[in-house]
Amino acid sequence: MTKTVDCPTCGTAVAWTSLSQFRPFCSDRCRLIDLGEWFSEERKIAGDEQTRSSDLSVISLSDEDLALLEED
Repeated sequence: MTKTVDCPTCGTAVAWTSLSQFRPFCSDRCRLIDLGEWFSEERKIAGDEQTRSSDLSVISLSDEDLALLEED
């Protein structure tokens, strides 16, 4: 009996065999839709939010670091 999984994008049943070239997706289209969702950050792995480099107001510098910056 062949194992089947649901396509993560559209839910279509996909046979889990070496002949299913896009598994776990049913097609290249569904694979690319999923990839686009990761790139656009619609999908992400749960975890702590990272500080973005553009948000420097939340970064605290030591007196030594501040002195080094003032030298430049």
